[in-house]
Amino acid sequence: MPDHASALSRFPITRKWPAQHPDRLQLYSLPTPNGVKVSIALEELGLPYEAHLVSFETNDQMSPEFLSLNPNNKIPAILDPNGPSGQPLALFESGAILVYLAEKTGQLLPADAAGRYDTLQWVMFQMGGVGPMFGQLGFFHKFAGKDYEDKRPRDRYVNESRRLLGVLNQRMAARQWIMGDTYTIADIAIWPWVRNLVGFYEAGELVGFDAFPEVQRVLAAFVARPAVVKGLNVPPRG
Repeated sequence: MPDHASALSRFPITRKWPAQHPDRLQLYSLPTPNGVKVSIALEELGLPYEAHLVSFETNDQMSPEFLSLNPNNKIPAILDPNGPSGQPLALFESGAILVYLAEKTGQLLPADAAGRYDTLQWVMFQMGGVGPMFGQLGFFHKFAGKDYEDKRPRDRYVNESRRLLGVLNQRMAARQWIMGDTYTIADIAIWPWVRNLVGFYEAGELVGFDAFPEVQRVLAAFVARPAVVKGLNVPPRG
């Protein structure tokens, strides 16, 4: 039987966040749009995991232990004691983690090459477009940027966010999920960000969210999934 405790002990991050269940995948995260992508995927896949809260309030993400796993000091990150060839695998970047989990389990990603790449392009659509643009809108609408007298930066991201919602609205016409009838990691990547835009960022009116009925329909179906309901609150903020 593999000695998971000994294997994980070689990773400095386990000194700050000791593994109570070293045989399980270790998740280091916070329930933000990027963080919940991984917790939702883990819940959907039914993989045993142990979640560790990386608190931004105490700058956990800047600690040497966390930086040893992710030098880019962003959540989420994982440490899988049962990685490729039976060796532990440390991984950061939510998109990369989603692909890894899907390929590890053979779920949430089409097996055929064309379907796989079609799904991955929508994951990249979120990583390169939806996430950065919605995040900047949030900064200029809700956080420090809201106090800037010059509204041109905010409006730039409002317009780009609205355009991206239009792309999504067109894509979802007569579709249940991003890939049609099949629920994939593309949905897990995209919909938490849409939820955050109109929820936490309170930017629904600003982007004219009522003009995107297909997006509204699929978002409602997404947040009603039991695994999503649970994953959106992992790890608990305490």
